[in-house]
Amino acid sequence: MFIDSHCHIDFPDFSEGVAPLLENMRTAQVSHALCVSVNLENFPRVLAVAEQHANVYASVGVHPDHDEGREPGVAELIELAQHPKVVAIGETGLDYYRMAREEVEWQRTRFRTHIRAAIAASRPLIIHTRSAADDTLAIMQEEEAEQAGGVMHCFTESQSVAEAAMQMGFYISFSGIVTFKSAKDLKEVARHVPPDRLLIETDSPYLAPVPHRGKRNEPAYVRNVAEEIAHLRGIDVAEVAEASTQNFFRLFRCAVQ
Repeated sequence: MFIDSHCHIDFPDFSEGVAPLLENMRTAQVSHALCVSVNLENFPRVLAVAEQHANVYASVGVHPDHDEGREPGVAELIELAQHPKVVAIGETGLDYYRMAREEVEWQRTRFRTHIRAAIAASRPLIIHTRSAADDTLAIMQEEEAEQAGGVMHCFTESQSVAEAAMQMGFYISFSGIVTFKSAKDLKEVARHVPPDRLLIETDSPYLAPVPHRGKRNEPAYVRNVAEEIAHLRGIDVAEVAEASTQNFFRLFRCAVQ
């Protein structure tokens, strides 16, 4: 079985509802999915998906790119994380892709808020970093993010960044990007991440893997990510499935359903 450790199946892109996605997951042998929050306004929608389906979990947090709406506080994140289907804080982190570092001190403040909440709530972090690896790692170290642990989601950084994150106890999660021909450096990272630190994801509806590239992504396609990683490592895909599934339940501390 495979697990999609990061998706957004509450998004309007899935207007047909979750039921067809779950059926496609069953066909592809994808047993569980983690539906990840990107803002507080739509968190009830994320939580509802998890409450209605035993094999779907939820997180709570505000994406670093989200510059409108309600700003999260430590106390509120801790409170929302107490729900039994909420298994993580995030996604959170830093994203300098569209804005200069000097313009986004609020991102760094928000990131610290999430780390502090995760430590207090005993929930792992889901970390997004884009064009901001040095600051992301620095804040993780300053705020002692290793106390919470977590995952570097949709990883696209270097081997050295992966190693720094793993030294703090974090997992490395690969998305459909690893299947792209242009992702040569990322493929190398995927070859070297230890099996006990490996996760797979779709980040759907985005970043559909080959052979679905250009289409709307969905959790069933996480199998294609696992197949590419198995190919890169010269192992059977069952080994990637077993390792990533065990890692998911270990990290998010949720009972096998």
